[in-house]
Amino acid sequence: MQRNPKGELQEQGRGGSMAKPEAEEITREVVVVKDQEEAHDQHHHPYAFHVSGPRNVASPNWRDLINSSWKDTNYKRTVIACFIQAVYLLELDRQENRTEETALAAKWWVPFKYKLAQTLIDERDGSIFGAILEWDRSAAMADLILMRPSGAPRAVLTLRGTLLKSPTMRRDIEDDLRFLAWESLKGSVRFKVALEALKSVADRYGSNNVCIAGHSLGAGFALQVGKAMAKEGIYVETHLFNPPSVSLAMSLRNMGEKAGFAWKRFKSMLPMSSETQVSSDAGEKTLGLGLKNWVPQLKNYGVGLEKWVPHLYVNNSDYICCSYTHPDGKEENNTSKENVGPTNGQVAAKLFVKSKGKQKFLEAHGLEQWWSDDLELQLAVQNSKLINMQLKSLYSLPAPQQTQGKVP
Repeated sequence: MQRNPKGELQEQGRGGSMAKPEAEEITREVVVVKDQEEAHDQHHHPYAFHVSGPRNVASPNWRDLINSSWKDTNYKRTVIACFIQAVYLLELDRQENRTEETALAAKWWVPFKYKLAQTLIDERDGSIFGAILEWDRSAAMADLILMRPSGAPRAVLTLRGTLLKSPTMRRDIEDDLRFLAWESLKGSVRFKVALEALKSVADRYGSNNVCIAGHSLGAGFALQVGKAMAKEGIYVETHLFNPPSVSLAMSLRNMGEKAGFAWKRFKSMLPMSSETQVSSDAGEKTLGLGLKNWVPQLKNYGVGLEKWVPHLYVNNSDYICCSYTHPDGKEENNTSKENVGPTNGQVAAKLFVKSKGKQKFLEAHGLEQWWSDDLELQLAVQNSKLINMQLKSLYSLPAPQQTQGKVP
């Protein structure tokens, strides 16, 4: 048999044309398998809402119009903690280039009928450190929730803490060190961005329809932003999870207080001349008169301050935030009293303390503990030394003017 070159070429041509669709089919199969793997990874991701989120928290429904779940302090704490978790995941989604279909963050706010309105960006590295979530009226209407349940904020500004991932770790730790050294975050870019965002949303919806919340470093920012707003007479509900309480500035101040106390005791042991005694008595009388004039002013300021009572969530095993439980002198612990204002010129705060024996640091400082099913908290409104230290500058303010903004 003679070989037919033309036929051979034709056979080769047919073989080439058959190889092309086969390659395309293989490519499609690879893409499908990759998508399936991504969907599987998302479904079993440790940060997926259905994996690590709260177990027994129902989504809002029409019954909330009659008896709002938001009036339950446990429900409110759980949902707000979930919103903060969403900010951590917004940044992780960005770092890992997740698509809208595979992103994890949205699952932490969608069940509660909220939507993402704005992300707060750190201009130094482009990272997401905060977000504003707003009530999603369209999603609520789809489930026959005709109006926002009582107690549900119109908007929530949430701020994450330190994320130990290389793209943002440097700036996070920079702000951690800023607080450690100076006990202030006002010099940070994030403080300015968060303050402007909160002012904007409070002006739009009214400060009584807005709240701010943060975890760890984010709680430090939330406290100082809320305090800055309070100085302007604008009171925004504030929730602080594991707020930082350790700083060199505070340690030096404590050392100074102890040195001053020791010096006063030493002076009291020294013999005093009659002339010195007369001068001292006159000074005490003058001081007493000054205090009498000062106390009524403190009471007047306290009236306004009662409208800004931050909520602190603290774990006794977390060395970063446990100093908030230290009393200022004689402890006045009023357990389970929801509305206790400042007394004797002291700043009040709702301090929720978790005591569960010794825990590892990562567990005690973690955000997940605040929505766990077995969580047991003690509500203590007390004269916390650190809270008074953080907020005492508010006492120097004149009587606040109400600027509550518009009511929706």
